[in-house]
Amino acid sequence: MPSRYTRYPKKNRSGSWSWKRVLIVTAIVSVGLGIGGLAGILWIGTQDLPSFESLQDYHPSVVTRVYADDGSVIGQYYVERRIYIPVLEIPQHLVNAVIAVEDARFFDHPGLDIVGIVRAAWTNLKQGGKIEGASTITQQLARSLFLSPERTYTRKIRELILAIKMEFVLTKEQILEMYLNQIYFGHGAYGVGSASLTYFDKELTDISLPEAAFLAGLPKAPNTYSPYRNPLLAKKRQEHVLNRMVQAEFIPQALADEVASSHVSFKRRSFKTIASYYLEHVRQTLVEHYGETMVYKGGLQVYTTLNPAMQKAAEKAVRLGLRQLDKRQGWRGPIGHINLKETKDSESDEPSLTDLIQHAPSKGLFHAVVLKVSENDAEILVADTYKGRITLADMRWARRQLKEGDEVIDAVVLANPTADQILTPGDIIEVVPKKGDLESGEFRLEQTPLVEGALLALDPRTGAIKAMVGGYDFERSQFNRAVIAHRQSGSAFKPIIYATALKKGMTPATLVLDAPVVYVEEDSEKIWKPENYEKRFYGTITLREALRHSRNAATVRLLEKIGVNDVIHVARSLGIRSYLDDDLSLALGSSSVTLQELTSAYGAFANQGLGLPPYSVAVVKNLDGQVLTQHQYEPHLAIEKETAYLITNMLMDVIQRGTGRKAKTIGRPLAGKTGTTNSYNDAWFVGYAPNLATGVWVGFDAVRTLGKLESGAHAALPIWTDFMTHSLKQIPVMAFEIPEGIRFAEVESQTGLLASGDKKKTTTEVFAAGTEPTKPRRPKANPLNFYELDNISPFSMSKPSSRY
Repeated sequence: MPSRYTRYPKKNRSGSWSWKRVLIVTAIVSVGLGIGGLAGILWIGTQDLPSFESLQDYHPSVVTRVYADDGSVIGQYYVERRIYIPVLEIPQHLVNAVIAVEDARFFDHPGLDIVGIVRAAWTNLKQGGKIEGASTITQQLARSLFLSPERTYTRKIRELILAIKMEFVLTKEQILEMYLNQIYFGHGAYGVGSASLTYFDKELTDISLPEAAFLAGLPKAPNTYSPYRNPLLAKKRQEHVLNRMVQAEFIPQALADEVASSHVSFKRRSFKTIASYYLEHVRQTLVEHYGETMVYKGGLQVYTTLNPAMQKAAEKAVRLGLRQLDKRQGWRGPIGHINLKETKDSESDEPSLTDLIQHAPSKGLFHAVVLKVSENDAEILVADTYKGRITLADMRWARRQLKEGDEVIDAVVLANPTADQILTPGDIIEVVPKKGDLESGEFRLEQTPLVEGALLALDPRTGAIKAMVGGYDFERSQFNRAVIAHRQSGSAFKPIIYATALKKGMTPATLVLDAPVVYVEEDSEKIWKPENYEKRFYGTITLREALRHSRNAATVRLLEKIGVNDVIHVARSLGIRSYLDDDLSLALGSSSVTLQELTSAYGAFANQGLGLPPYSVAVVKNLDGQVLTQHQYEPHLAIEKETAYLITNMLMDVIQRGTGRKAKTIGRPLAGKTGTTNSYNDAWFVGYAPNLATGVWVGFDAVRTLGKLESGAHAALPIWTDFMTHSLKQIPVMAFEIPEGIRFAEVESQTGLLASGDKKKTTTEVFAAGTEPTKPRRPKANPLNFYELDNISPFSMSKPSSRY
């Protein structure tokens, strides 16, 4: 029996066991590495991804839209031009078209479409290139919302994870709504709401099936398939969308063929730039209240006070008025010059006429090149297309010529100008078609004015700003001269002085002396001698006449009598917040105020003494339509209604018989006042009807003369009259209401006392109750009456008192 320690030969099993063990270990390690690698990839891919809660809190960057008082859209503020549309308001044929071409199995997959990936891979393999993508709508939305456009595996993994997360927390309808409002459609349009306006100038609800097929084909490559850039490719893409709709069983083949053969017209919604200064004013107001993020991304609905028709009339009036003034100042010469002979040479390095001539008009002006000139006219080429001529009569204003850097008072005037003295072949000039038609061939010589101007119109009953022009061209200068600029107001400030005098018990018939007066400044011994515009004085006159003809000397004496501080107090009550000089120069408008301040102050006169601060934003709503802000009317008694009517009645006389009589042609109850500052640096006219107050200012930004005799009546009043003529046609005719405390009396024109005798020298005057005259003027003693005493006996006369 063998010992227990007997060594038996061992079977060789080591090789068999090693291979099994190796296989098992390898498998375990491989699985571990795979799981670890996958976990690592998932961990890397999930870093910094949004939470479940943030996926539900979707707030896209939505356009803030600005509406005029008639409900029309006048402007937008945005980072991305997007108009959010709920999915239930999106036409079903557009939804079907997008699903068919982008993700036909959208309602069947959990965010990742394995079937779609296999199908796309097979299609691409057969076609030998990337013909079809496999990204689902959910993946595209995840990429658009949270990821960069870089093409990396990490981004793709993050995209898949996000898509699956979104499918967990959002319904398919929510994902579809977000996608249709988020995705880019080209030409600055984000979302289907903006795209329908960009390509068809239609609201989304009006989009037809052919149009929907075009839109659905854009997100894949908006620039490539843009009908504006590549109409043939866009058409092929539409047909592809229709075929996919047939495959998805959304429409039958017959309908797809019919739609494919139909014609689709494309039209951009052009937001014509109106009220640029007003929109910027509104934007600043909104940013101050809500911040830039809310204004540019929050989708606010802003309802303003702007009246589009009045705004257009205001812009036109300012533009034409400044051009006319600029022409009176002088011709500054052509804006450029080219050598016509070299330009015609095709081998020349000189730019062609096409390069040099501006095709699009700037504020209605076109660039043109002068081809030939005779004594009587010039032949021109406009916008490199239209040939025309300018007669001597239509360029005669250019006989007054300015050199670069000259003041307007330095202009040289040609005695007997001819066309060839004004223009030379090769000159590049600005023109405007006489009949508004480029093909008519008749043009006028023009030039872009250097002078600036502003207009502000408001409803005095509410303070609502109806029109605002802050300068000739917003693109040239964004400085809003209607609201921000502080300029000396000249005689336009005088109504506030006269209103103060009336408030203190004086009347329009009160006499004031218009005579030379000299003031000496105590410290510097400087001498100030106020003068009238006409360089003469008119003696004793009534307040009405002094204001009607804007008598400076009389107004200074009046201010001295009533007190500067009282005038400043009334000005503050009327809404003027600018600094006011507390000396007698205030009588001549030496203090600088804004056009908005002065127009609003006049508005209180029109509104029976009730002052209302000007405003431009009436209502602000959020994206859901909830009211965030609504303007509240807070009128205050700026001045007694009787005083307001008296000053209005006096200012009506300014238009009927005074410095503002050019506005009399409007044929409405109107009141107003001109204003001109020293050396004709500023020109004003501020006036009102009972339901519209308007102010106009004209001047240079760098204070300098407008030119000799360019007063408020000459430079600003024509703009005011032009605007009011067109704007008042849109609102009812109203008369200024007469308060109960107003009395009328027949008085002598020269003395203001109760009339007696010659009716030719009397007039009907208005008074506040209790201030009207009750006694006539005592008749002057006639020396001849002395001889009538001869027949009286000295003994028949009463004895004198013993006290005497």
